[in-house]
Amino acid sequence: MHRVSSTFGDHLPSHGLLLLRVIVATALLARCVQLANGASLQTITPHVIAAAAGLFLLLGLWTSAAAGIVAIIELFIAFTHNHDPWLTVVLAALGVAIALLGPGTWSVDTRRSGWKRIEIRRPDN
Repeated sequence: MHRVSSTFGDHLPSHGLLLLRVIVATALLARCVQLANGASLQTITPHVIAAAAGLFLLLGLWTSAAAGIVAIIELFIAFTHNHDPWLTVVLAALGVAIALLGPGTWSVDTRRSGWKRIEIRRPDN
């Protein structure tokens, strides 16, 4: 069975995942807005894609896919653009972490799919 939402309950780990998603999404959106003034199309395109994935992360919608896209795009930016790569490497690592951990309770993914409960019954002999 494929799990869409994380296994964390409505406690501190889920709030931590929300905070992590908000911080990553805010950093992606702020960097895109900052580069929008005067940057070439070739330079800004990966940042726009990362910012769009950041919006999905902010909402917790298709979180694993959006976080994977963030990780790939940020690594691409780190290797192709001439600037200090440490912010992009950190954002890529956070994207991988979010993809592996899931969105948490406070997300659209969890609201759409809900909690899954599997009951294993003993066979009647």
